[in-house]
Amino acid sequence: MSHWSRYQTHLIRHEDLGISLDVSRMHFDDAFPEKMAGECARAMADMKALEAGGLANPDEGRMVGHYWLRAAHLAPTAELKAGIEKDLAEVKAFAAGVHDGRIAPPGGGKFTRLLVIGIGGSALGPQLVTEALVEADAPVKTHFFDNTDPDGMKRQLGVIGTDLKHTLTVVISKSGETAETRNGMLEAEAAYTAAGLNFAKHAAAVTGPDSLLDRHAAAQGWLHRFPMTDWVGGRTSVMSVVGLVPAAIQGVDLDQFLAGAADVDAKTRLLPVRENISMMMALMWHAAGNGRGEKDLVVLPYKDRLLLMSKYLQQLLMESLGKELDLDGKTVHQGIAVYGNKGSTDQHAYVQQLRDGVNNFFVTFIEVREAAKVPMLEVEPGVTAGDYLQGFLRGTRKALFESGRQSMTLSIPQVDAYYLGALIAVYERAVGFYASLVNINAYHQPGVQAGKKAAGAFLTLLAQVRDALTKAGAEQTADDLATAAGLEAEDVYHALTHLAANDARTTRTAGVNPAADRFVRKYRAGLRHLAGGNGGA
Repeated sequence: MSHWSRYQTHLIRHEDLGISLDVSRMHFDDAFPEKMAGECARAMADMKALEAGGLANPDEGRMVGHYWLRAAHLAPTAELKAGIEKDLAEVKAFAAGVHDGRIAPPGGGKFTRLLVIGIGGSALGPQLVTEALVEADAPVKTHFFDNTDPDGMKRQLGVIGTDLKHTLTVVISKSGETAETRNGMLEAEAAYTAAGLNFAKHAAAVTGPDSLLDRHAAAQGWLHRFPMTDWVGGRTSVMSVVGLVPAAIQGVDLDQFLAGAADVDAKTRLLPVRENISMMMALMWHAAGNGRGEKDLVVLPYKDRLLLMSKYLQQLLMESLGKELDLDGKTVHQGIAVYGNKGSTDQHAYVQQLRDGVNNFFVTFIEVREAAKVPMLEVEPGVTAGDYLQGFLRGTRKALFESGRQSMTLSIPQVDAYYLGALIAVYERAVGFYASLVNINAYHQPGVQAGKKAAGAFLTLLAQVRDALTKAGAEQTADDLATAAGLEAEDVYHALTHLAANDARTTRTAGVNPAADRFVRKYRAGLRHLAGGNGGA
């Protein structure tokens, strides 16, 4: 079959939506979808059960309902439907109040900047929306605390500068106990206080009802508290209050954002496999990686506005699909590694390896057909920069195929609220379908919880080491302290080097090797200072 014939055979095109998926450059047998008919039928049934309110996350005892957020009538109870509609109305009303000045800083004027504090999906979703949709003339300029890096937070505060008095802060945490978000909130609160401002009159919370953050915000009299539900996970929360609150404040058209996702859901809910974009995408992932994730997924959006798409999909896929056990309790170590950049930046970065190096990947090009919404400059006679962008996409696709590299191309007409919602929905449903194809639970994340526990263990160790070093009063090696406290020497050494780098009272004298390094911590009455300006014991 010629390339042209294969393209026409394996192109899924929805003219009514303006979306298409070309899988003709993937190396799959033409009969593969039929061979997977049983698995696909099960995946469709699993999705139907999930959308009907089935217990999709049994180990956490909860439903998974992010699809209801853009089609409230599908919610399994009238109470859930009413809650979704109420939340959306509250978000719109709050944003309108910010825009017209009814919700304003106590010093006068309007809120002109927005600081979003969150981690994982509570930051990635809002960041993607901001990068893709928010224009230079948006009602507010937006900043993020998305890590517990004190230097990163100080830099963002430095950019905000004296505009802090006109900055609205939105803190996003379901439990209110997520360490990174709590730390960011405390850093922000300290900055407002240092500027002589009342943080509570500049703050809104997006959190679970009666969570630690919810109670704190209520007690302090924050501007508003938006309720997060336990049936929406972080990586699929961008169409919940998590993503809608920042988006609405920035002037994004929420109705169009939700409509794009709802329309894709409707298509992929009913269509047969060969016409179903999300199911075919999931089948391509399965075919490329032999159902074992044996090849990485490289995401290359040829549009600056979609720069963060690969980062967003990295969490969506890897947190959902990276599982040790399948639904039968068998050890399977499933997952698909995701990375990416943007075209044509990738031409000057890693396309060299993609074409000539190890063949351990497949590519998804994301094509945006409209290069610009305004007339374009001719950079050469009859040629625009947008023509070059399309040329690089087509050229890279061809060059990779000639070298035996697989790719598919997902195309949309333009980047706006509707089509960003549609893109997100395509991938969310593909993730759900793929998880069923390989018999895993896409909606829990035991590895994330293990990481949080490990971080907590280090903080406990750090306190033990700091106390032991203080009591020793003289230079100690890691072995000295480990033996005395019954701890692992390497763990103690890492705690000591952290203290030496960040605690003004702790010093390190280098030895010939780590075991010979010596540490001492001097106690000085009244000194409560850690390097970097944070308070400490």
